[in-house]
Amino acid sequence: MKKYILKYGMLAVLSTAALTSCSDDFIETEFYQQVQQGPLNTIEELDSFVKGQYVSMRNASYYGCDFLMIGEVRSNNMYSDFANGAGYYQTVASYSMTAGDQYSSGPYMNMYQVISKANIVINNVPSGQLTWKSSQDPAVIQARANYLKGQSYAARALALFDLLRLFGQEYAGGTTGVVVPTVYNPDAKQARSTVAETRAQIESDFDKALSLMGTPTASVHTNRTEINQFTVKALMSKYYLYKGDFAKVRTLVAEIVASNRYSVIPAADFSSSFSKANSAGNSIFEIAVGSTNDLGTTSIANKLNLAPAGYGNMKVLPALRTSYAADDVRGSVVTSANVLNGKYVNSFDNIHLIRYEEILLNGAEAELNGGSPTVALGYYNLIQAKRGKATGALPAATAVTLNDIYVERQKELVGEGFGYWDLLRRNQPITQRSANGTAGTIRNVGNQLLTFPIPRAEINVPGTLVTPNPGFGN
Repeated sequence: MKKYILKYGMLAVLSTAALTSCSDDFIETEFYQQVQQGPLNTIEELDSFVKGQYVSMRNASYYGCDFLMIGEVRSNNMYSDFANGAGYYQTVASYSMTAGDQYSSGPYMNMYQVISKANIVINNVPSGQLTWKSSQDPAVIQARANYLKGQSYAARALALFDLLRLFGQEYAGGTTGVVVPTVYNPDAKQARSTVAETRAQIESDFDKALSLMGTPTASVHTNRTEINQFTVKALMSKYYLYKGDFAKVRTLVAEIVASNRYSVIPAADFSSSFSKANSAGNSIFEIAVGSTNDLGTTSIANKLNLAPAGYGNMKVLPALRTSYAADDVRGSVVTSANVLNGKYVNSFDNIHLIRYEEILLNGAEAELNGGSPTVALGYYNLIQAKRGKATGALPAATAVTLNDIYVERQKELVGEGFGYWDLLRRNQPITQRSANGTAGTIRNVGNQLLTFPIPRAEINVPGTLVTPNPGFGN
């Protein structure tokens, strides 16, 4: 890694309104300039750096917009109408990216900023006893410090997983992963790990997060804008599904379902749930946005909705639009012009990264890969029971196949960034599409262009150990 990528990693929250959940944050920008070389000695300081991780996740290049749209633009769910949509994602859609591409450098920078901030918390050694305004009890203070470190381990694992999917060579014919920094050192030069080494770190981080966070309280799930124990298990179910470790997924999903903390959103609330901040019953983890941090023209809403609300750049493929049953409420949020106008209708909506419905679909797929078809059917029908536009429920299935689950993932999760990665992990071909959605070149797993270029700002550093991904111009 190089200093250009990591030097801003210390900066956590730049204003008291950076997250909707931190209105009492006491720290000003100058704080970071003063202590970035020293230890953090209070829970408030640790907490600010954890909040800073969420701020980097919220950036429009990462979960605020682009990373999710990248997951759709190369999918069998959506396409980029770049000819009429202000040119967004044209290089991604046309496989013409270079090392200078903004859709490469933006996510890369913000993912490593998450890791940098996480590393500061993870490796922090206070100069004395930690203090906290909320308690004088050393045991309570240590438990809170552990909880914050647990969030940081999980955030680092998530960022590494996203880096691996976007920049690793697993689907592009190689075995090279990504750089895996575990301490904050902006001057260090570090080579890329292998895919296997990167995965080992991700798994270790998830396990460490759970061990530090302890037993969840009865109300821990009510704050959906910070990572908790159920969030970690949900993220792990996603990760292990992509890895193909279905036994792990089955266990994790069963634990989340058994907790009874979450529920499938009813049909009547399907669209509005995306605009509910920190309150939807199906939300396991969401990134706080809100009016103060409105993402405006850089938001997902701007890419999905037509003028005057947005550019309408990302469109639903007609084949998916017409596949919905007449009574399926999810079909009603896709217009005849292929516009998905029932998710993220406002540029200030929180980003709902993990919904309970995704977890049920993860579990159903895992159960059909070496588990119980009966349990898979149960998970599947929990969603069907809440998706009838007029009746409240779609007809319950009597049996379910893997293809049913694949199709259901498209119908339920379209526009949320899953399509490209679902195809790759299942070793299915990727279809390049024109600005009107017409199918073109087919690329199979192993094609060099099924990864992203390492940013020029990284590979041009004198003495860098980071090797570029082959197949991209400079």
